Amino acid sequence: MLGSGKLVDYILFNEIIFDKQIRKMNKLYLGDCLDVLRNEQEIKPESVDLIYIDPPFNSKRNYNVFFDDKDIQTQRVAFEDTWSLHSVGESLTELDTIHHDKLLNLLNAYQDIAPQVFPYLVMMTLRIIELHKVLKPTGSFYLHCDPTASHYLKTICDAVFGNKNFRSEISWKRSASHGGATSYHDNHDVILYFSKDNKPTWNSLRVQYDESYIKSHYTQIDEQGKRYRLIPAHGAGQGPARKFGDKIIEPPTGRHWMSQEHIDDMMQQGKIIFTKKGKPNYKRFLDDTDGTPIGTIWHDIFPVNSQAKERLGYPTQKPKALLERIIKASSNEGDIILDAFCGCGTSIDAAESLNRKWIGIDIAPFAVSLIKRRLKDTYKDDLSKFEVRGTPTDEPSAIKLWEQNPFAFEDWWLTELEVFATTYGKKGADKGIDGIGQYAIPKVDKTIRVGFQVKGGKVQSKDIDALFGAISKHKYDMGVLLTRYKPTKPMLNSATQLGQFEAAYGFKYPKIQIMTLTEYFTGKQLSLPKDNITFKSASTIGKTGKQKGLF
Repeated sequence: MLGSGKLVDYILFNEIIFDKQIRKMNKLYLGDCLDVLRNEQEIKPESVDLIYIDPPFNSKRNYNVFFDDKDIQTQRVAFEDTWSLHSVGESLTELDTIHHDKLLNLLNAYQDIAPQVFPYLVMMTLRIIELHKVLKPTGSFYLHCDPTASHYLKTICDAVFGNKNFRSEISWKRSASHGGATSYHDNHDVILYFSKDNKPTWNSLRVQYDESYIKSHYTQIDEQGKRYRLIPAHGAGQGPARKFGDKIIEPPTGRHWMSQEHIDDMMQQGKIIFTKKGKPNYKRFLDDTDGTPIGTIWHDIFPVNSQAKERLGYPTQKPKALLERIIKASSNEGDIILDAFCGCGTSIDAAESLNRKWIGIDIAPFAVSLIKRRLKDTYKDDLSKFEVRGTPTDEPSAIKLWEQNPFAFEDWWLTELEVFATTYGKKGADKGIDGIGQYAIPKVDKTIRVGFQVKGGKVQSKDIDALFGAISKHKYDMGVLLTRYKPTKPMLNSATQLGQFEAAYGFKYPKIQIMTLTEYFTGKQLSLPKDNITFKSASTIGKTGKQKGLF
């Protein structure tokens, strides 16, 4: 039996071990990345190996409301306050307080030069500062943007990381393009690559030659049917004469031959061929090459189109192959990957498949819910353990969220049920339908649509009538009322009297259902088809095991 002193030591030791295990666990945060990054209890300084961000951006709209787009309207409410002019003013004051004079002068200049992008740059600056702090000295930072903002953002990164740590500007060619009648069509995004210091983690990657290159360069075929090309056997820099069989040959002026040992070996294998003028060339077989080093023009990775298997319906989704390339180049297995604007979680998915640890942050409940489903559908039992931070875990924390931000509460509850949060009318108005869910009927080629309404305040019978009217107007098959408070008896009677919806072949469901917050946290299930197809799942690919090349 342990003594009291030893018992305390034992408990403390296990608490330390438990704390380390928790810290090693992958994490998905709901919230503003600025708040998460500043909390050293969550993400310690110089603890992350690789950061990739693809921050929301819309160059065609005023930057105060650049999220107000029908395709990403679920994010609008969450971001509206963060990127307001009021917040921009506070951010400038903060930069002044912490004495980032160079950045402050730069931003003030942009306020006059590019007022339309100024609020965006101010808010990004504070976040880039915090991202720099959590990056290891050997770490790398990739910022994905478009050409309308890349030149501004590069100067911000130059000021934060130091222009000596700028590594590359990558152009990723999208197959789709857009542009006006008086300009070239835009068909690429920009990815800025910075390192924290002068010795970042780096794994040189290569890709296979394309068919046109092979046909134009590897034009020779030997008796075994292997393709090869002839390469001069010399390189830059003056060197001595070498023996090629029974010949002593001087290299061209300013050039040198390969080593004598290498020449002897190549001669023995029959890989040295002499030109008509007696100059030695060696055979380079296509099968012996590793491909070509990857440059800064990426045209071999296609965007996620409407037919792509990995498509999730998220408007800014990037292809997984793009993130895999970045992660393979700038990290090793077991390293920590951070995406502070993780959206639908492509970077998280890629990190998981390549056996990296990961941290994802997004301010939209919709994104967090989508990532959770994506990971579970893709990896199933092989999924690494992860925890979600910032979302309600019980009724009191859900009520607290309602009191702080009713719209975030609404988005949270809908996305927990894997329902697409939508908007009808203006913020703050009764929208009639707050969310839409789509479900497949078992063994029947039919889907039904269900309209959801969220109520955080007191409810009464007229709310049932209003919901029924809304689903009838928008031609939904059924309706669900999600309420913080317990429904009244007249409400329950009204819902019952509306009867059932017969989907097909005996599949019947209540026309109107009610679920309270208490019922949700005690595990009540709605009477709906089990196959929720609101968000299309990513195709199951799984983990790759050991790190491999790109082909």
